[in-house]
Order: sequence, then C-alpha cells, then structure tokens
Amino acid sequence: MFGHDLVQKLQHGGYSLVVIGVLSLLALLVAAERVLAWWGVVAQARRLSEQVSKSVLRGDLAQGRSACERSRALVGDLFLAGFARHGQGAKDFEQVVERSRQELLLKLKSNLWLLGTIGSIAPFVGLFGTVVGIQNAFQDMAAAGTGGFVVVATGIGAALDATAAGIFVAVEAVVLYNYFQARLGRVSAEVKLIAEEFVELLKERPAPAVTSPADPVAEASTVPGAASPAAQG
Repeated sequence: MFGHDLVQKLQHGGYSLVVIGVLSLLALLVAAERVLAWWGVVAQARRLSEQVSKSVLRGDLAQGRSACERSRALVGDLFLAGFARHGQGAKDFEQVVERSRQELLLKLKSNLWLLGTIGSIAPFVGLFGTVVGIQNAFQDMAAAGTGGFVVVATGIGAALDATAAGIFVAVEAVVLYNYFQARLGRVSAEVKLIAEEFVELLKERPAPAVTSPADPVAEASTVPGAASPAAQG
C-alpha cells in the first residue's frame, strides 16, 4: 500500500519529489560539513592568540612563530603572515594581516552559497512538479473519457505534495543559511579583534634592521681580516 502511494505521488509529481529530496539531503550535508569545519574555530583562535601575545610581550617572536606552526588553528596563517612581514623590517604588515583575515573568512564562507541557492529554487521545483502532476491528472481524465472532480482529485492531491515538499526544503535551507550567516558574523568579529590586538603588539616591537647589500663599506667590514679604509691609509 505504501509503495503504491509512493509510486503514485512520484508519477503525479513529475518526479520532482526526487529532486527535492536530493536538495534536502544536499542542504543537510553542507550544514554538517560547515559544522565540522567551524568546530572549535573561536576557541582555538583564542588559545593561540594568548600564546602569541605572551611571546610577543616577552620579545620572543621566534617562540610565537613556533607556536603558530604547531597549532591547527585557522588563525595560525594570519599570525605567521604578520611575523614574516614584520621580520623583513616592513611597516605594512598590518595590511598583510588584514588580507590573511579576509582569506580566512573566505574559507569559512565556503559552500554556504549552496544553502542560499537551495532555499531559492526548491519552491519552484515543487511548483513545477505540481503543474506537471495536474497536467497528468487531466490527461488521465481525458483518457478515461469521464469527468468530474472525483476523477482528478487523487492526482491533484498527489501533485500538491510536490509544492509542499519544495516549501519545506526551502524553509530548511533558509534557516540553516541564516544560522551560519549569524555565526559567521560572530566569528568574523572575534577574528578581527584578535588580528587588531596582534597588530598593536607587533607595532610595539622594533622591526629588525635590514642591512643593504649594496653598501661596499658594510660588505667589507663583514669580511674577516678586511682592513678599514682608514687603516689602509
């Protein structure tokens, strides 16, 4: 009985119910993947930020870099980019840190567009299935040669299931999308505060002096046994 009803619904729904079912499963898979990808992002970022801050305050930048290299936190790349630029004596490490933060946010946004797309198209897929189902119901009535609402009631009822299913999946996808967008906003604000604190701490540390290799006097002074110009005179 159940199998017969399912076949009837699929026939009158134009098999759009299968597409809607796939969209629903895809939305759940995307949500599960994002939950795993975001699991512990803020907590890991805070722990690594504390370690880096302590190292920078002590002036031990090498230890801070080492902590970032060992950590699995996503913000580790942000810290490493700042350390690398600061170690080169450059003053634009703040822009480098900001670019790394934007790259981190792009990673967190990955696949969220699928939820928005599913939420937009699922109702139309269901409506398409309903239209096809109603057409099939009237064709069955014409083939039977009889009229009346009773003849097409079953087919129309099964066809309307496609619209109901499409709306349900759309609500599911939109709720998940809004949840992740709200959570992304909180994570973004947290990472921004961590990045700004890191930049402020680095600004308080003097950048290492970079010796220009184009200075022949400086090069000569670094060669063992080389005499200074004054001594040669």
